[in-house]
Amino acid sequence: MTMPDTQPTVLVLTALPLEYAAVRVHVEEREERVHRDGTRVEVGRLPDTSWHVALAELGMGAERAAALTTQLINWLRPEAVLFVGVAGSLKDDIEIGDVVVGTKVYEVHGGKQTPDGFLVRPEALPGSHALEQAARSAVRDMPDVRAHFVPIATGDVVLADAESEIALLIRGNYNDAGAIEMEGSGALQAAHLSGQLNALVVRGISDRADAKKHKADASGSQQRAAKQAAAVTVAVMHKHRPREGSSDSEEGPQRATYGGDHVDFRGGTFHGPVTGKQS
Repeated sequence: MTMPDTQPTVLVLTALPLEYAAVRVHVEEREERVHRDGTRVEVGRLPDTSWHVALAELGMGAERAAALTTQLINWLRPEAVLFVGVAGSLKDDIEIGDVVVGTKVYEVHGGKQTPDGFLVRPEALPGSHALEQAARSAVRDMPDVRAHFVPIATGDVVLADAESEIALLIRGNYNDAGAIEMEGSGALQAAHLSGQLNALVVRGISDRADAKKHKADASGSQQRAAKQAAAVTVAVMHKHRPREGSSDSEEGPQRATYGGDHVDFRGGTFHGPVTGKQS
């Protein structure tokens, strides 16, 4: 498996093809790379920034997102992870076409079933402060985007009934959540367990998580919501800066292994001899 060159990289994750397509149009000079286990990403440049973007379509579900995000983090070593896509609104004032930036993400299925009922055991992970601040700054100059900075609920369910048991559970125990989706908690958990890795969930609202969901989807709301979420994500990457000392193709030597025992120092500047030792 050929590893990417050392470079400041943002890992942008999606679940659905339309979410992937909405981000992909912003990324130039794309090149597909394949992990040895088969996971594919497209790596390209984000214009007018020093970022390289690694874009992946993971499919649906929090457990799948957690496993594949961990794999991609270990492979690509990104500086930030963004999960981007569509979601259902849980609040009357969060409308279709709005964008929700997750200040934290709840995993809503944890708890204990007892004779007295279901006892919730809340789990929540915060979004990155640095990325959230970048998002707050970015949307101030985006008059076509109505953004909300609120918690997001993750559940392994497509919610299309506002009076269902899971909807009542969320309203009763996670009542500050502004949107519901299916992957965010998995991606944030993977980033959290990988160390001090900035991660954020950005979702465009495509429906109201009620019985009218299918009508909203049929109207093209998913495409519009994905486009809005992608626009905010790109604006965040323009605001957020790579860590000091990060390498890219224009700064510092590139050092990558190739051909087994060889080391590539192309682009480096050396003063004095360089000695290699063969064990």
